[in-house]
Amino acid sequence: MRFGSLPTVGVDALTSQDFLLDVREDDEWEAGHAEGALHIPMSEFVARYGELTEAAPADGKIYVLCRVGGRSAQVAQYLIQQGVEAVNVDGGMQAWEAAGRPVTDGRGGAGTVI
Repeated sequence: MRFGSLPTVGVDALTSQDFLLDVREDDEWEAGHAEGALHIPMSEFVARYGELTEAAPADGKIYVLCRVGGRSAQVAQYLIQQGVEAVNVDGGMQAWEAAGRPVTDGRGGAGTVI
């Protein structure tokens, strides 16, 4: 799925310093997520937008991810329309897990991507 000229990056280009925004739903997040990511489900995103503006670095990019890249592309496009420097993470958490990046359940255990 392509979204025109939407900035996109593969998980291999991300570093531990990058700000990650996970827009998957609560059950997906609880099963497994990237350590340190901010979680705001797409279904609640507009109502909770202030949480992002408080947490995100003022001068950095926001890397948006979901399970495979469709929802995150929509949120990244919305952020760009708001003047935020946002980038869609191609392949989402499925690509993250496939690349061997750590997935946590947030309770000290290994997570899984659903």
